[in-house]
Amino acid sequence: MSAHPSPQAAVDGSAATVSSPEGEAVTPTGGGPVWAAARAARAWLDAANGNGDAELTCRILKLTEEAGEVAGAWIGLRGQNPRKGVTHTRDDVAAELADVAFTALVAIESLGLDARAVLDRCATKVHDRLAPADRPPS
Repeated sequence: MSAHPSPQAAVDGSAATVSSPEGEAVTPTGGGPVWAAARAARAWLDAANGNGDAELTCRILKLTEEAGEVAGAWIGLRGQNPRKGVTHTRDDVAAELADVAFTALVAIESLGLDARAVLDRCATKVHDRLAPADRPPS
């Protein structure tokens, strides 16, 4: 048995209670497995590593590591390393991009914020910047 709780808790979208970075009990709002998994991962990391500034810094820096993996997958898809040739697929690149997105959600949750609300505000901001002719239908 591991010394730390599993990050699998509440990834089914259920409203399991987790702890905020300040140690308060929080019941995540709905929204499915993405949001529940981000909260569960944040809680798991908090339990394993704490939630101080050094840990938060590492979670934010993890985004750079994940972005590097996207770059490596793209280089592998394009066959830019002649010694290796084509080593990745578009699905590999997409999976690495998803890792970046998920890591960002965990970092947002680690700031003590609701990642879904932050992402919704960002999407609204981007949508509002689009010229009406360029805006996809709602």
